[in-house]
Order: sequence, then structure tokens, then C-alpha cells
Amino acid sequence: MTNAGDGEGRDRDAAGRARSARPRDGLGRPLPYGAQGVPRQPEGVVRAPRETVAEAQALLDAGRPFHAHEVFEDAWKSGPEGERALWRGLAQLAVGLTHAARGNAVGGARLLRRGADAVEEWERGRGRGEDRPYGVDLAGVVRWARELAGRVTAGGEPVDAVAEAPRLGP
Repeated sequence: MTNAGDGEGRDRDAAGRARSARPRDGLGRPLPYGAQGVPRQPEGVVRAPRETVAEAQALLDAGRPFHAHEVFEDAWKSGPEGERALWRGLAQLAVGLTHAARGNAVGGARLLRRGADAVEEWERGRGRGEDRPYGVDLAGVVRWARELAGRVTAGGEPVDAVAEAPRLGP
């Protein structure tokens, strides 16, 4: 990523795509240039599915759901067509937790429910198969998301991203 502007003051990567070089906090919020942020997740990394789950879980455990979302997004964009809905749903769950931790109760609850719906739909559509694909307890993650969405809607206060992080697997 470069910090070179495009003549309009926007950051661009080597291919000319807009990319913000601003540092970000643990919830992905932009900080002022020059501030100390948390390391960014590299984009476009192709990982094995279990590696994706392990890296996302480590980021969730560290209170960095925005960054976990980026890991799931890489899997969604690079994975097999038949799994994209699963990874997209997991990414939505991570973004839902991000918004809930930022204090955006409406957006957080909406994304948690949307992600839960996507994961459930993918699970129903795959028929018989592994109970826990790549070690992910899909039913448990869906329950977590729906329960958190209800609490976020009722409380309206920001949640603690570390305390509320889901366990993706055993």
C-alpha cells in the first residue's frame, strides 16, 4: 500500500486501486495519519479453510472482529463457489460484532442476524456432510449471533468485543 495520492488526495495501491493508508484501531476505525494503530490484515491472502478459521478465531479472541472479518472476506472471495455463502455469513457476523462493539446497536444487530441467516441457509443447502465444517460449530455460532443481536438491541450500549467473541469451534 502506498501513501501516494492520486491528485485528489486519495491513497492508492500499486495497481491504482483506492486504499486508505490511515492507521486503524482494533475495531477498524480510522485514526489520524501518524497515530499508532494496530497492524492491518493483508488483503487477498489465500488460506486453507482451517487456517482461515484459526486466524479469524485468534483475531476475535484479541478483540479485533473487524480484522477477523477481513480474513473471512478473503476466504469468501477466493474459496470455492459452494462455500462462498458460508464465508460471507461468517464475515457478516464478525462485522456485526464490530458494529456492536462500536456502539452501533441497530447495524450490529442487523448484521448479526443477516450473518446468522446466511450461515443457516448455507448449512441447510449443503445436505448431509460434516457436522462441523472446518471445525466450526455452525449451530453454536448461529445461536451466539441471535442471542447477542437480542441483547444489543435491548441494551443499545457498546459491547466488549473480547468478552463477546464467539467460539467458532470446540
